[in-house]
Amino acid sequence: MKIDTVIRADTVLLHSQDSKRQTEVCMEKSEWTIPDLLQLSGSYWGVCSLHAGVRLDVFTALNGVTRSAVEVAAACSCDSRAMEMLLNALTSQGLLEKDSGGYRNTPFSAHNLVKGEPGYLGHIILHHHHLMPGWAHLHKAVINGGPVGRDFPQEDEAAERESFLMGMFNLASQLAPRIAASVDLTGFHRLLDFGGGPGTYAIHFCRQNPDLGAVVYDLPSSRAFAEDVITRYGLGDRISFASGNYHLDPGPTGFDVAWLSHILHAEGPEGCQTILRKAVEALHPGGKLLVQEFILNDAKDGPSFPALFSLNMLLVTSSGRSYSEIELRGMMEEAGLSDIRRLAIDLPNGAGIMVGTAG
Repeated sequence: MKIDTVIRADTVLLHSQDSKRQTEVCMEKSEWTIPDLLQLSGSYWGVCSLHAGVRLDVFTALNGVTRSAVEVAAACSCDSRAMEMLLNALTSQGLLEKDSGGYRNTPFSAHNLVKGEPGYLGHIILHHHHLMPGWAHLHKAVINGGPVGRDFPQEDEAAERESFLMGMFNLASQLAPRIAASVDLTGFHRLLDFGGGPGTYAIHFCRQNPDLGAVVYDLPSSRAFAEDVITRYGLGDRISFASGNYHLDPGPTGFDVAWLSHILHAEGPEGCQTILRKAVEALHPGGKLLVQEFILNDAKDGPSFPALFSLNMLLVTSSGRSYSEIELRGMMEEAGLSDIRRLAIDLPNGAGIMVGTAG
């Protein structure tokens, strides 16, 4: 059994190509100018315009048609003057096109921002939207050392949970096929998708490996969503769902390989150790544990996305943060793993995959 290590994954694009390049330049700058600083400070204007467009279903209203601002406003139950301003802002960002006939989607927006399309990324964008009020109180979290609580109104808890679950599905669906095609699971027969949510990675590992079966282990609240997704992929005979709380319950056992994707950053070191230990206990001797995380450098001052993501964890968890490769290696060793290494896989946003062998 071996783990192959060759992949090239493109960054998931949530904005236009120009916006993406501008954001990356600002985040990685070594020399700043005053215009650069002011552009970064006001960059949330463009972000909020995108969020409003997705939340109001503007792009869906323009699906396959060209419409005037008045027509889009009527379709979205909005004020026509304000809608025209929003449509012009979205056009200025390259997310819409405009001519004398009105506004229409760009090919990129038609693929990624129209509800119901296979490439729809609106769920993860809405998840980002729901995080924004907390980020406005980041200074309080830094003063207090933890989440600031919700002193702003919550709109719809069920809708926020759906946007989170579907958003994670959006992102995983971009990368899972490429990762599954690049990680050689020849000789493995049972995979545990530990804290797997909708089971996106279990699905794509099984699609890539016909002899592989899997169990998705997560909270009972994820079962219906996971089983629906698994059924849609026609893998109900090879992938099952096991309910449990990895903080409190023993967890399933008897696996050749376990997959732990973006779970540890929600925990402090003690919580990480508990989760890693339970994942190792799920494996046969010689089994492999694969851990995907946003990984900081050893100085913890980069790459930018993992460093900023630590602040997101400060806002929404009691002790979570991003970890460096040396920290992850140490925690994996303490959990009983050996032959620990980082796979040579180029993933977006500073993500990486660590692998270790159970004793």
